Amino acid sequence: MAEQDFGTGCPALRGRTRHRGRARSGAALVTAGLAFLAVLAPTPSAAGGGEPRPLVPARFVPGPCPTTPEPVPGRCGYLEVPENRARRGGRTVRLTVAIVPAASGRPAADPVVFMTGGPGADAISDIPFLIDSGVNRDRDLIVMAQRGTLHSRPNLACPEVDRFYAEAVGLRYDAPSTGRRLVRATRACRDRLTASGVDLSAYNTTENAADFADLRRALGIERWNVYGYSYGTDLALTYLRRHPWGVRSVAIDSVVPPQVVSLPWTWDSAREGITTIFAACAAQPRCAHRYPDLRRTLTEQVRRLEARPLTVMAAPPSGGAPVRVVLDGGALVNLLVANAVPAVDVPAALDELAHGNPERFARARAAGATPVVGEFAHGLTQSVACAEWVPGYSRADLLRAGRRAFPGWPDSVLAQAPQLPFEHDVCRVWNVPDRTAVQRVTTTSAVPALVLSGTFDAKTGARWGAYAARTLSRSTTVRIPGIGHWVVPQSPCAQRVLASFLTRPTGPDTRCVAGLAPKPFTITPPPETA
Repeated sequence: MAEQDFGTGCPALRGRTRHRGRARSGAALVTAGLAFLAVLAPTPSAAGGGEPRPLVPARFVPGPCPTTPEPVPGRCGYLEVPENRARRGGRTVRLTVAIVPAASGRPAADPVVFMTGGPGADAISDIPFLIDSGVNRDRDLIVMAQRGTLHSRPNLACPEVDRFYAEAVGLRYDAPSTGRRLVRATRACRDRLTASGVDLSAYNTTENAADFADLRRALGIERWNVYGYSYGTDLALTYLRRHPWGVRSVAIDSVVPPQVVSLPWTWDSAREGITTIFAACAAQPRCAHRYPDLRRTLTEQVRRLEARPLTVMAAPPSGGAPVRVVLDGGALVNLLVANAVPAVDVPAALDELAHGNPERFARARAAGATPVVGEFAHGLTQSVACAEWVPGYSRADLLRAGRRAFPGWPDSVLAQAPQLPFEHDVCRVWNVPDRTAVQRVTTTSAVPALVLSGTFDAKTGARWGAYAARTLSRSTTVRIPGIGHWVVPQSPCAQRVLASFLTRPTGPDTRCVAGLAPKPFTITPPPETA
């Protein structure tokens, strides 16, 4: 199992690794029968008129910064906003805000506001990655916890689901019995949250975007720059469409276009990312010679493990005693999509697996046995996914998309969306209203935009960046070879491009991209000479 990080971490990822210098580890659908139709609507700016004032003004209250492993280097407080803006006089929510000063002694007047992935990830814990990437080099950096996440109140964490994920490493990934356990854990979380008074229908991208609009007004900022990654790009594009006032520029990294994101869409991204890794190996003579047909190898291993799963003991990468893990076809695929095994090691790992050594994949699977309980807001994940991504496409649509992406794989694998297994069943018990009519809408804008994608991204395939850019008339699209999900923290070139874009949004310096190529893949000795 994996928490999504589109978002999980598509969405977001169980077993992801988070450390300095490496970030944590959703075309055939458009042209084939699923018909992702872009619903075009005029933006507020196109309709004319000034910025509307909210019916219930938000307020920013200064306060102490939260306690985090690395202290927040700035000032903090919280934004208080309505939980549901359609219900006047209802509850309010509090969202932690951190304002990190610019490294420059003469910062620009327009800050950068960051929108994290997930949905459900902790934005405050991303601050070290952002600082290391130089996002606050010339501008103050504003980071706000999205509603329902760790540093907001209420917090839509689901310890019940965390405990399920810890147990799931020892279960078949896509077995119906595993799905029933996930549904029970999800129902228990939902019952607990609703009993405490949480309105789950209010935790969606529309309200999330309105929170950021309220934040700009509450801080008295005339103009700012928006940077979002993964689900944060879905949020940033929604924000730009619904609240275009005061936006100087928008940078989106690992793009989730709101008009197409769905369960079937995840198979398209998985195919693109995985096959691009294989193509990069084929382009390196040593890798091509040592691992000559990776696509066939992967198909054989998916089929073999799905028919006869491996049960092994493996030590979690974070340390501790070995745990029992089960590797079936679904688990193997989701470890690849999650980048749980670094891309440079994937050919070697698949070859080792084919020759009876599952260690790399088993250790990656074991990482899920040691979750930080309560860190990830599964409640926000499900409120967004079940309202905005799941409706409108059946189980049969999902299976057809999987078969197009990976012909010959077992249906039991293809019936589950990568990173979002059993989601139709989960959404049945989560029970939030369908919001696709207001959310599956194309953003059309002339605000300068930077669109960043990594060619090895199997969660949000690189071509979806170019797709989103088609209706952003002043956009610059950049593909970084050999990089997976969340490009900027992993690529010094992408960091330079982003800094250049923030300085000159209509003409960023992208020259560093031309000399980039994927790193050499790991080459292991053939089994007979090892």
